[in-house]
Amino acid sequence: MSEFKTIALRGLLAVAISLAALIARDATAAETAAPSTAIHFTFDRPIDASMAPFFLAAKDGSFSAEHLNVSFNSAAGSPDALKRVAKGDSELALVDINELIRFRDKNDAAPIKAVFVLFNRAPYAIVARRSRGIHLLPDLDGKTVGVADSDLSMRLWPALAQQNNIDLSHVKFHKMSAAVREPILSAGQVDAVAGFSYLSAVNLRDRGVPGGDLVVLRYADYGCEAYGFAVVVNPAFAAAKPDAVKGFVRALIAGVNATVKEPARAADEAASRIDDGDRDLELERLRTVLVDNVLTDEVRRNGLGGIEPARLERSIDQIAQDFKLRKKPIAGDIFDDRFLPPVAGRLIN
Repeated sequence: MSEFKTIALRGLLAVAISLAALIARDATAAETAAPSTAIHFTFDRPIDASMAPFFLAAKDGSFSAEHLNVSFNSAAGSPDALKRVAKGDSELALVDINELIRFRDKNDAAPIKAVFVLFNRAPYAIVARRSRGIHLLPDLDGKTVGVADSDLSMRLWPALAQQNNIDLSHVKFHKMSAAVREPILSAGQVDAVAGFSYLSAVNLRDRGVPGGDLVVLRYADYGCEAYGFAVVVNPAFAAAKPDAVKGFVRALIAGVNATVKEPARAADEAASRIDDGDRDLELERLRTVLVDNVLTDEVRRNGLGGIEPARLERSIDQIAQDFKLRKKPIAGDIFDDRFLPPVAGRLIN
């Protein structure tokens, strides 16, 4: 081959290599610049440390890595959050799964389903004072319990009382505003209060009630099988953008794992989003949530986010003791597992 042809071929080869590099670079840039899916996410209550996994997923870039642009807002309870999801004002929300079951029982209810369970055990509890003679659940006989009008734990109290042979007529419930629930107990005006264990118990200790005088009677320790807070999705959004929902779940799992590994950092992130947030208080709250509600034996065995269908259906039976269901749903009516990664991708690291 002549020297001229050799030089020409080398030149063509160099041009081809350069073009290939440019194409690869442009493809990578296009992939990197893939449009993000906007997700308006609603919490059903004011921010507290139990929501830290969502905030770490945002801070650490787990949502953006899934091409999701997630914004957060809060609603006035699970029914309000569910209405927002039904209308499409929010694509996803964190709600009490037991309220979802009641919501779905309505004639015209949107077919909203949960896609990820954050609280494997519901946080329902009676927080009482030992100095009032209360050590176990049956000790509530003849006592007065403070309860907020919107308290979700009371919806499962009839089933809990029946399971534990407690006469409903022997326990007096004093309704009050949620804002004064803990102050009234600390002042000794009631014997106990109903609420969430990680809120009421921690708040009472923060108010100066000696930890040794408090007993937390968790519903889960007395036969209540209810799951707790779960992520629900707008059905139209789930059908149109299933990959976005899967990406959100993967990012949230990363956020939970980061929270488990670094609870202090997670509490800091949550406290920074709360007006006058107390980092130490939120860290105590977060540690309580992780132990009592998130890192259960079921989760360590089966991974984050899922449900055991038979258990969910037993909890529906417990709900039906206070709420007359038109038609008892099965687990698949309430929970959709199609958006969960395989178990290996959901185990606690």
